[in-house]
Amino acid sequence: MRCPFCQKPDSRVIDTRAADDGHSIRRRRECTGCGKRFTTYEAVETVPLIVVKNDGRRESFNRAKLLTGLVRSCDKRDIPLERIEALATDIERELRNSMTREVTARDLGELVMEKLKSFDEVAYIRFASVYRKFADIGSFQAELTDLLKAKEQGSGVLAN
Repeated sequence: MRCPFCQKPDSRVIDTRAADDGHSIRRRRECTGCGKRFTTYEAVETVPLIVVKNDGRRESFNRAKLLTGLVRSCDKRDIPLERIEALATDIERELRNSMTREVTARDLGELVMEKLKSFDEVAYIRFASVYRKFADIGSFQAELTDLLKAKEQGSGVLAN
């Protein structure tokens, strides 16, 4: 494993633990060159998942891209990164368990919004405002009204 700090190709494993409920392995490593420590994750290679973009382009599913979007939605919220990572894992697991090799960007966005709605209301609204590209304040207000109605009906929307 190449060191992310000095790029030396040798490192030694200091600690190994199961991660992600046993679906991956977390390894703590130390570079034999610079002595700095870093973490790597090892997971079973799965069938590639393709995201079909709105313009028809196809690209490989990118967990880092999903995680970045979730972190931005949860910005300045008191939500630990571990919970956000667990949400990303839950979304990815649901996609892979669907046994489809391709998912549309629209379906992916809707799944993320569905999960965020019960995860954190503010993060949901932030994500929805970017994803749905609200044209004006009226469409934004309509989304808020729908969220409030769902909350009043006891749909289980959780506040952090």
